[in-house]
Amino acid sequence: MMTSSGPIRRVALLTSGGDAPGLNAVIRAFVKTARLEFGWDVYGVEDGFEGLIGKPKIRPLDLSDVRGLLPMGGTILGSTNKGHFSSFEIVEGRRVHDPAALNAVCETVRKLRIDGLVVLGGEGSQAIALDLYENGVPTVGVPKTIDNDLGGTDMTFGFHTALWVATDAIDRLHSTAASHDRVMVLEVMGRHAGWIALYAGIGGGADVILIPEIPFTFEAVADKILEREAHGTEFSIIVVAEGATPAGGTAVYQSEHEKRLGGIGQSVAEEVQRRTGKETRVVVLGHLQRGGSPTPSDRVLATRFGVAAAKAIAERKFGQMVALRCGQLTTVPLREVAGIVRGVPVDSDLISTARALGISMGDERG
Repeated sequence: MMTSSGPIRRVALLTSGGDAPGLNAVIRAFVKTARLEFGWDVYGVEDGFEGLIGKPKIRPLDLSDVRGLLPMGGTILGSTNKGHFSSFEIVEGRRVHDPAALNAVCETVRKLRIDGLVVLGGEGSQAIALDLYENGVPTVGVPKTIDNDLGGTDMTFGFHTALWVATDAIDRLHSTAASHDRVMVLEVMGRHAGWIALYAGIGGGADVILIPEIPFTFEAVADKILEREAHGTEFSIIVVAEGATPAGGTAVYQSEHEKRLGGIGQSVAEEVQRRTGKETRVVVLGHLQRGGSPTPSDRVLATRFGVAAAKAIAERKFGQMVALRCGQLTTVPLREVAGIVRGVPVDSDLISTARALGISMGDERG
């Protein structure tokens, strides 16, 4: 490895990929633990991995630098999901990144004499962290994504805040939908996993929930709307994950070039109105789900992860990601989570709960 078994003196952390509520809470907890409990020098890397390529973009972080961060959204270090690591190849089922970029990061870490690098990010960022670890960088991962789709952990910070935003939106849509006897379609984030849509749909009392894990038919969705109308309910709420896919069809992208999902809500709305004759409107939450102050639940989870990351470095658990399993903090090997998307199991009790409540999942089972 790049570092010896000598004492740990200098550590750094970076935030990578899309932002999520709770990033600053992790930074705060890590810095406080690293400084107060272990006496390390702490550095923040700006703009994700890009801050370690070329001229380093790092700055020291002391207790005064993290004061007031707990309720603050975004990340004081900046983040990016573009740059040298935005493209990769799949070789034997694993992401392979640009060797020149990896070598550049390794060289920077060596020159800065960093004894431990913490990577806050989702499955893509953890794949980069694994590559760095296998090339000599002592890395520790922290699971971050509003989508809650990262393997190895039961929960990621940022998810509960996004869920609260989505559920609040459904609550608000109920009143306007009922006032005008309309069908309201709410498109939420989640990429290729339906956790946000499923939780928000159940928590908000949706009538139809469409998720990537269960291909849907427009006919089944329209039938649910007409069934409610036949029983005297003139309005309906549909929650659709951005990666939901019609049976036999493909996902809808705002940009095929960048593979940026978005637009399925409009497609659903147009088909529902055509098939039912009911006035249908669309609301796309988009980046509202990523912004703002984290909920108390996300603040606590992020804080636990930040402390756990510092302790993992102290215990030299490099090549590991801190994780929450069965309510307890632990670590899991990066190779078990890197590049792996954790979707909603189709046989989960969440889905059976939704069906028992009469919520349609858009398939032949209703």
